[in-house]
Amino acid sequence: MAVRGVGDEADPRRRVPRTDAVLADPRLAGLRERVRPDALKASVLSALDRVRSGELGPDRVVDVVLRETGEDPTSLRPLLNATGVVVHTNLGRAPLGEDAVRALEIAAGYVDVEYDVATGRRARRGRGAVDALLARVPAAGDALVLNNGAAALVLAATALAGGREIVVSRGELVEIGDGFRIPELLESTGARLREVGTTNRTHPADYRAAIGPDTGFVLKVHPSNFLVRGFTSAVPVRELAGLGVPVVADIGSGLLAPHPSLPDEPDAASWLADGATLVIASGDKLLGGPQCGLALGESAIVQRLRRHSLARALRVDKLTLAALEATLRARSTPTGEAITAAPDVLRHRAEELSRRLAAAEVSARVVASDGLVGGGGAPGLTLPGWAVELPEAYALPLRQGRPGLVARIEQGRCLVDLRCIPSARDEEVVRAVLAATDLIRGTDPG
Repeated sequence: MAVRGVGDEADPRRRVPRTDAVLADPRLAGLRERVRPDALKASVLSALDRVRSGELGPDRVVDVVLRETGEDPTSLRPLLNATGVVVHTNLGRAPLGEDAVRALEIAAGYVDVEYDVATGRRARRGRGAVDALLARVPAAGDALVLNNGAAALVLAATALAGGREIVVSRGELVEIGDGFRIPELLESTGARLREVGTTNRTHPADYRAAIGPDTGFVLKVHPSNFLVRGFTSAVPVRELAGLGVPVVADIGSGLLAPHPSLPDEPDAASWLADGATLVIASGDKLLGGPQCGLALGESAIVQRLRRHSLARALRVDKLTLAALEATLRARSTPTGEAITAAPDVLRHRAEELSRRLAAAEVSARVVASDGLVGGGGAPGLTLPGWAVELPEAYALPLRQGRPGLVARIEQGRCLVDLRCIPSARDEEVVRAVLAATDLIRGTDPG
């Protein structure tokens, strides 16, 4: 007769529920009606394996089965980003950190988004997010949060240059995502564009010659998603600020202060210090928060934007304000951690993944893999790292898994890059590849 050890009762692996007991649990009644028996049993067995490995507590089995097998309340599919592209536009750009997710849970109910609990009266909307933003960028006199960067630019053009001219370099009239172009966006506000310079070279004299009584402001746009090299010339913000008219500067990516890993990316604090009247930035991308647009600058100018009637149509909801405030107050974000991930750590994780797969007789090897910032940020910068190489046939079943894993297809290979996947989820990557292996082996006619 086996003698139970002193610590056995405390070991959750000693209390693995029976498969039939889990399948009969009343909480799974709805699933038993909607899900195929073999699929439901497979989900239960997978959860029980996680209990045996110590990854999951015995009392969490049914919750996990419900979450992973049940009918989701949204058509959006959870994905693991194994592409190596940090700010991946098609995958929702910046993933939110734990603090931001917690903030969304709080904001889901009734909250004091524009209510003063001390006086019982209406308060300024989103003051927490604005205060957090100003704490990060002290050079700004005030700030406004809008639903994206393009909205902030449209509001600035409407409020500051409606029926007047915006002076801008031809080399900065860029096209942004999904075919939207800055010239068309600005002209839709009723402002007129006064283009100066050429595609590759613009000088201070070009701006001076164009500025006149009808000038609403000078616009400076960081190209973000492309580079022009060679015989080029551009006028920096500090020189534009001396022209005697407001300067609206769109940095695009959302960097609030200089970042040592992104030396060529402009930031809001520096451009405000150089004399920009208003800086427009993204709230996600490099900042790593929810998608929104930020307008920071002189108090009087920001107030003009805030009081303009169009601002009401472009404002963000309580969920965005909550997630943005939490992101601004957090010590780090998943985006920042992915950008600065150490190559040695990435190689170690890739080697461990390769070892686990080799034990299951999966053909995998570790290869060098350069990541990218993505989202229009730092287009000329590569992020050294490592990936696990699989046959290209893995790409589709990995994407269709639960959660789906989106890898990078390159030269007939499927590369699983762990840069954008938290190390705590490496076990999910292993299970995803093994599940894809079972599908491939099961459908292979050979």
